[in-house]
Amino acid sequence: MQTVEVSHIVKSFGTTQAVADVSFSIERGEIFGLLGPNGAGKTTTIRIMLDIFKPDQGTVSILGGPLTEDKKERIGYMPEERGLYQDIPLERCLLYLASLKGLSPAEARQRLKGYLERFDLAQHKNKKVKELSKGMQQKAQLISTILHGPELIIVDEPFAALDPINVQLVKDLMRELRIQGTTIIMSTHQMHQVEELCDRIVLINKGRNLLYGALNDIRRRYASHAVVVRADGELPPVAGVAEVVPHNGDVKLVLREETTPQDVLRALVAQGAPVERFEIAMPTLDEIFIRAVGEGGA
Repeated sequence: MQTVEVSHIVKSFGTTQAVADVSFSIERGEIFGLLGPNGAGKTTTIRIMLDIFKPDQGTVSILGGPLTEDKKERIGYMPEERGLYQDIPLERCLLYLASLKGLSPAEARQRLKGYLERFDLAQHKNKKVKELSKGMQQKAQLISTILHGPELIIVDEPFAALDPINVQLVKDLMRELRIQGTTIIMSTHQMHQVEELCDRIVLINKGRNLLYGALNDIRRRYASHAVVVRADGELPPVAGVAEVVPHNGDVKLVLREETTPQDVLRALVAQGAPVERFEIAMPTLDEIFIRAVGEGGA
């Protein structure tokens, strides 16, 4: 079942067109990347999905149809700007926000205890939110987003202000939620996190779809005609290789148009080259992002 369907949405504010034509669908239980440069229309798209803005054209289906007040309790949204009450204790703040999503006080307190311990915030629960570090507030914001057990979670820059240990905690949590069937939409500029977590992506630029689909398919589409080789020693010369380039401790062999990776591998094996690694050179999502936006006229 598709948790989200966005079809040809358009939105303008006066003479400024924030979204020109954006479409995508998201399956239940996947982590989906909503990507784009600054000002591309991502936040406006999210606000249309959440019924904060009405589209000028197009349609949005959330959890099987139009967004209703009841459905809003089944959604968790973490905006890039923190939305916690700064002048009250952390525990009180999170319990109050959970009550707005329909959780009973007893259930909210029980769930919160586990999350506070997991994210190393239990000893800080009586501190005012404004007394917490940026990283602690980021973790608290995430707890507020997921505490009521939403079916759909939308997170904007979820790793901001987090150190590597807490980044890993958040990634582990997101994977657990996916296994449980939760759908997660992640908007971020940290492309390496997208590569690690997301099943599919949409890349928006100037309010329009630029790339959309399975991440592996997109990477293959942008792959250069090259292979990456690691060997225990120097590689022998191979016919059909146009250029040899150092590549993160390995060697990247740029192939001539008529040469296939299989040709190169056979030639290396035939010469007894001590090959330890051999793979098609795949671009990073950072490289794809830069190339696609550049080709799109950004």
